[in-house]
Amino acid sequence: MTRLPRIEQYGLIGDMQTSAHVCDDGSIDWLCLPRFDSPAIFAGLLGTQKNGSWQIAPAPHAEQSDTGPVAERRYLGDSLVLESVWRTPTGSVRVLDFMPPRDGAPQVIRIVEGVTGEVPMVSALRPRPGYGSVSPWIHEVGGRMVAEAGADALWLDTGVRQVEKDGVIVSEFAVAAGQSAAFVLSWCPSHAAAPDVPDPEAALGETLAFWQDWTQGCTYDGPFREPVVRSSIALKAMTYAPSGGIVAAPTTSLPEEIGGERQWDYRFTWLRDASTTLAALLGIGKRQEAKAWRRWLLRAVAGDPENLQIMYGIGGERDLPERELPWLPGYEGSGPVRVGNGAADQLQLDVYGEVIETFYLAHQSGVAHCADTAVLHRRLIEQLVQRWQEPDEGIWEIRGVRRHFVHSKVMAWVAVDRTIRLAEAGALDMDVEDLVELRETIHDEVCTQGFDPERNTFTQSYGSKELDAATLLIPRVGFLPPDDQRVIGTVEAVRRELSTPDGLVRRYPTIGDHAGVDGLRGDEGAFILCSFWLVDALALTGELDEAHALFERLLALRNDLGLLAEEYDPVQRRQLGNFPQAFSHMGLIQSARLLDLLRTQSSVRVGSSSPRRNPPRTAEAQPETTPAATHRPGLSALNAGRHDESAFHGELVNASASRTSPVARTAPEDVRPG
Repeated sequence: MTRLPRIEQYGLIGDMQTSAHVCDDGSIDWLCLPRFDSPAIFAGLLGTQKNGSWQIAPAPHAEQSDTGPVAERRYLGDSLVLESVWRTPTGSVRVLDFMPPRDGAPQVIRIVEGVTGEVPMVSALRPRPGYGSVSPWIHEVGGRMVAEAGADALWLDTGVRQVEKDGVIVSEFAVAAGQSAAFVLSWCPSHAAAPDVPDPEAALGETLAFWQDWTQGCTYDGPFREPVVRSSIALKAMTYAPSGGIVAAPTTSLPEEIGGERQWDYRFTWLRDASTTLAALLGIGKRQEAKAWRRWLLRAVAGDPENLQIMYGIGGERDLPERELPWLPGYEGSGPVRVGNGAADQLQLDVYGEVIETFYLAHQSGVAHCADTAVLHRRLIEQLVQRWQEPDEGIWEIRGVRRHFVHSKVMAWVAVDRTIRLAEAGALDMDVEDLVELRETIHDEVCTQGFDPERNTFTQSYGSKELDAATLLIPRVGFLPPDDQRVIGTVEAVRRELSTPDGLVRRYPTIGDHAGVDGLRGDEGAFILCSFWLVDALALTGELDEAHALFERLLALRNDLGLLAEEYDPVQRRQLGNFPQAFSHMGLIQSARLLDLLRTQSSVRVGSSSPRRNPPRTAEAQPETTPAATHRPGLSALNAGRHDESAFHGELVNASASRTSPVARTAPEDVRPG
């Protein structure tokens, strides 16, 4: 029988420098060493187990080809230690999989424990460096098995017998109740001395203690604490600890459409993704990550903000050439498999807004605007002033003709607006007189050229008829108040034209076999982050019942371990795209916090009925500002003017502040440069 596990059948373990994907049949099918963006030594996820994997599972019984998936699995508490339990005719067994936070060689540790009876087990390690293309030299050194190929050396330590069979390191053993067997896979450069023999039990205790300590610092204590904490752990796991960079996802080329061509490498640090991820972490009290990312940003951009890239390597690398790996067929035959990302050279004006918004939110959270950051901030604004009128590739990184994307212009407005606020608060030494005028200019242009008065909706780009789910962010970033009829019309249009029957949201229209606005053929699933944006938009416009219902549906899309990919196929009911996805988990945290905030501010119980919308007015009848819609729960506390700062993009701070309210003068926590 062909083995075709779905994306949601995988769990994640990691050490904040790289990660591994563990299937529910006990097979690790994806592992890059020593970094997230290193070539995979297990690439079975994008091919077959012969392209690299490590399976530990009960030995199959007579007439069985395999033992199938686990009976149950979970993370131990609020940690990234994965427990998998099998129940067999002869007994039950559990396997603990984890990667200790690194202090030396990277390690994958797998501890097999007998629970009842006695269970025969098999460990089959197929190391295939170079993304599954290289068969290593496997030999024994001092009782330890080592697989060497080029610059890589993998050392396998265990107390059970190991043999090499056709390029596979095999161990056959049995565990009875109360017995255990540990396996430790360590990586080091092939020219270096062998890594120390580890202590698996001590490493387990240290790993559990690390995650317990980290999660205890989470300040969110609302009704959605479990999914918020699990999502925050996933985001932390996607942080590259040595530099502070954050990957968009720890995988490459998981398809957005099975059999399609939309496969991309997400193992890099996008300024947008990292900024919004940090905004989510700031919102639950995680300021150290913001400081680390700020230092990463200063190093990555260096003294050259004029040539700002939309993404960098996790260490700040600029050169990310894209290429295809023809020897890998791709997940379920969805090729090509790509490494590197050609979008690094694109112009995406919205990143200025996301980065500066994060500076602003960091300040709001007590992270001082240091001198070096202030210099970078001013230079970024100078660049934006010069370039905001250019067309770009936009948030979705189209590979077609550049356009004047509405979301890009809105985020340019955000960059200018947050700069003005910081300067007015005394947190940024800058003359903002010209910026005040520019803020109005951008706002007026977007409302004139990016709005379709016939349909009462903002569009994807100037003059286009297509819609874009990114316009759902307009009220969240404070560009217009939630009760503005243009906002309400946009939310209704997105629901009408971009929603699936389940109420999930697609990013923008695609047209099958023909290339669309993004320059690509094919379709894709519903975009999970966009669906969380709809949750926020519904909540902000007073539809709290619908917002809660959609949020619960989105929570139900998580796999049994609480993880989300980039997209969801509502027809085949499966996750799609790179996994787990920082965007999706960031969106979950932000929506949970917004729903909790609105519930508190409006004093409206979850489940109370929300009044129906008023019929949308035409743009010609739209007043310059719209009074707060007091008939909608929560709106009166959130809207105080056209440019009201709801600050819901990223961090939920100053939610009830008006446009003229001052930035909070928080006590500086760190005034050191960088």
